[in-house]
Amino acid sequence: MEYSAKVLEHFATPHNVGKMDDADGVGEVGNAKCGDIMKMYIKVKDDIITDVKFNTYGCASAIATSSMATDMIKGKPISEAMKLTNKAVVEALDGLPAVKIHCSVLAEEAIKAAIKDYYERQNIPFDENMFKEDTCHYCYKEH
Repeated sequence: MEYSAKVLEHFATPHNVGKMDDADGVGEVGNAKCGDIMKMYIKVKDDIITDVKFNTYGCASAIATSSMATDMIKGKPISEAMKLTNKAVVEALDGLPAVKIHCSVLAEEAIKAAIKDYYERQNIPFDENMFKEDTCHYCYKEH
């Protein structure tokens, strides 16, 4: 399996790793078929994700996509983070092997789960349809 230099870099030295005890939102997702589990923590101020951390148990692709996804949403408005797709994460990593695309879907879902948790904790009304999970963990999601 060929990994890009960016995937290897984010796997070897992942960004934003850790637990956040005072998180405003926490999202945990997993895929029983491959065993990857991602937990994402966000800190929000004035609708901006001011800090984000993750813990991922899984393969190199799962760790790399978590790392890249957190880099892509840190400092961004929640509305922008909600639009982050797994395809954008894969492109930012210069690609993933086809059998590892599901890892990028998990990263997208972990972010959305953390945002949903934030909305629920803050009693912010939201549309449930914004948080529907994709049932295809092995393909790109097109929006």
